[in-house]
Amino acid sequence: MGVRKRNSAEKLKEAKQDVAFAKLNNCPTSPRKMRLVADLVRGKDVAIAMQILRFSTKEASKRVEKLLLSAIANWQSKNEGEDVEQANLYIKEIKVDGGSMLKRLRPAPQGRAHRIRKRSNHVTIVLGERNNTES
Repeated sequence: MGVRKRNSAEKLKEAKQDVAFAKLNNCPTSPRKMRLVADLVRGKDVAIAMQILRFSTKEASKRVEKLLLSAIANWQSKNEGEDVEQANLYIKEIKVDGGSMLKRLRPAPQGRAHRIRKRSNHVTIVLGERNNTES
């Protein structure tokens, strides 16, 4: 590895240490369905996002709720002395990327076969702190 590449990799590592995030890989839900849930909570406060996810009827919301709890726990491990309610945490970034696809065949009429694509996705949640500028 070259010097320039190593330096940029170290800078990325340091930047990631300051941010509390959680990642869910190979979730067996299509990215389109997961993005519907992600759009509901993007930019919201953590407490409001938890309520939205808890009372949502979508199956993907349970997985995002569990991921959000993991991100909060990661934030708490980095900031041990601080309280979650006092910190004004919000979902700074939530990203849903396509994952691997399982390709299957389903029988069709007249001896044909139709391809079934079972999609998966990767979800990343980044938490941020809102600054209180109300003085």
